[in-house]
Amino acid sequence: HFGSSLEPEGPCNFPLVPEPRPHVALAMAPAALTVDSAGGDNGRCDGRDVALIESSKDRSTLAVDMPAAAEPAAPPQAQEPAPELMPLDPPSVTFSFRTFLVYAGPGWLMSLAYLDPGNLESDLQSGAYTGFNLIWVLFLCTIAGLVLQILAARLGTVTGMNLAQACRAGYSRRTALTIWIMTEIAIIGSDVQEVVGSAIALKTLFGWPLWLGSVFTGMDTFTFMAIHYFGKRALEFFIFALIMLMMGCFFTNFAIMPPSSSEILSGFSFSCPSYAALQLVGTVGAVIMPHNIYLHSALVQSRGVDRQNPVHVGQANKYNIADSAFALVISFLINAALLSSFAQGFFVEQCASMGGGPFACVPGESASSGELVCVTAEGVTGRCGEIGLDQGGDALLVLFGNNGALGQRLFALGVLAAGQASTMTGTFAGQYVMEGFLDWHVPIWIRTLITRSIALVPAVVVALLTSSDPNLNNTVNQWLNILQSVQLPFALLPVLHFASDRAVMGRFALQRRWQAVTWGLALLVIVVNAYLVLDQLRTAPWWAQLLGAGFFLAYLGFISVIIRSDLRKMARGLRRCFRSR
Repeated sequence: HFGSSLEPEGPCNFPLVPEPRPHVALAMAPAALTVDSAGGDNGRCDGRDVALIESSKDRSTLAVDMPAAAEPAAPPQAQEPAPELMPLDPPSVTFSFRTFLVYAGPGWLMSLAYLDPGNLESDLQSGAYTGFNLIWVLFLCTIAGLVLQILAARLGTVTGMNLAQACRAGYSRRTALTIWIMTEIAIIGSDVQEVVGSAIALKTLFGWPLWLGSVFTGMDTFTFMAIHYFGKRALEFFIFALIMLMMGCFFTNFAIMPPSSSEILSGFSFSCPSYAALQLVGTVGAVIMPHNIYLHSALVQSRGVDRQNPVHVGQANKYNIADSAFALVISFLINAALLSSFAQGFFVEQCASMGGGPFACVPGESASSGELVCVTAEGVTGRCGEIGLDQGGDALLVLFGNNGALGQRLFALGVLAAGQASTMTGTFAGQYVMEGFLDWHVPIWIRTLITRSIALVPAVVVALLTSSDPNLNNTVNQWLNILQSVQLPFALLPVLHFASDRAVMGRFALQRRWQAVTWGLALLVIVVNAYLVLDQLRTAPWWAQLLGAGFFLAYLGFISVIIRSDLRKMARGLRRCFRSR
């Protein structure tokens, strides 16, 4: 365990860390330590040989496991090639575009989580159900996501550990395993959205049944993963090409029936009609994926940095910020284009304000008994009803008239690119999470087989159930977005904890004003989740309300365990503040 803010565990009452890091300062209570040499360089703890190393920062001591001398050395194991060492800019250079291109790449892989089929369905539903009202929510969620991705990248760059490894080292085993289980649930939920989203695209393009498209998507992940063996640069370029394909598809549909600039700017009014409240909350879970924070903290380590040189580390942080920001700007533009296209084509306030809604004006379908007839802004008659990825292409076919077939195929092609690319990043995230939390190193194809098998079963079930009821798929997708929102604190709080701890980050720890901003963001997410629970339980029977209340109390209790040391630190700060008055 590392970090002076964490309580040491183990029979020797001092922290054991996997490898020495000069910027980590650890307090030590050597009550159970026996020193073997006069100089105090070595000792024994619970039958283990350890080496004592002084921190160059404050002369405190840390203990590192040493192999027993009598045991034969283990045979060397195959390791991944060392990361490419990044160039160091001269002191006179503030920003070098050439150096930026060398660092660029992890941000594009990370940004795919902001463009997966779950996000795309949330975009089109936000537009069709609420018009342009929630563009500001999409924008702020992207900014919040950028802040979290920057913290994850800083953690990986400064410490050389990804977030999962930091959790395993910094929390008790029970706490770390619970966080791992929560993260795996989030990954499986995201996998289901990606597999079913790709299957919907294949159905639109080739007429395949959803179950066949789900199986095909689960299997062809191995084909795409083969690109990884040509090097990470090749994979990053392939991902970049897929993102540009998505951009071309959704921008073309936007241009076929463009809204006015005043309508788009009205989406930044920072207001929310009553019918848009639940859609606003769901956007938080759709945009910010918890497993993506773990992924980014590992991806940046493909860029080698001299961690003994704070100038080099600071430069890496700077270019990682630029890489992340540029990639997320592109992802926001793609999401905003899709939202605006469906807001222009399918939003009618009469449908949005209906009881049991909000709903969209779905063109080309006759209204049955009890359904309301509507007319879109383009003069197309339809009915008030639900819309999602499954109906999106057919709705564009009717709305765009002569350009309908083109719009439908471009929409499906963009969704297919999003689904295929995001399944790869989901697999990478799963591998880093498993290796980091469990210290279990398995070949990536075995990890892919495990995650695909776990995700395929619920994905095929969803595909079979929704083949005759597309609205059920919309409901499942909304619940999966809510699941992502509920799981978000289990990535958000650990990354804030470690990024704020000077014992872990040294001089690169978050400053107090940024700590206030990021912890405020965490509090907002927890409040949003509380609203979700209350909204879902409002009309539930009493036993469901009781069960939900118990679940939420346990949820808050575990959150307090994750940030226990941070809460103590905040309490001490508040006491000092009141005493000074």
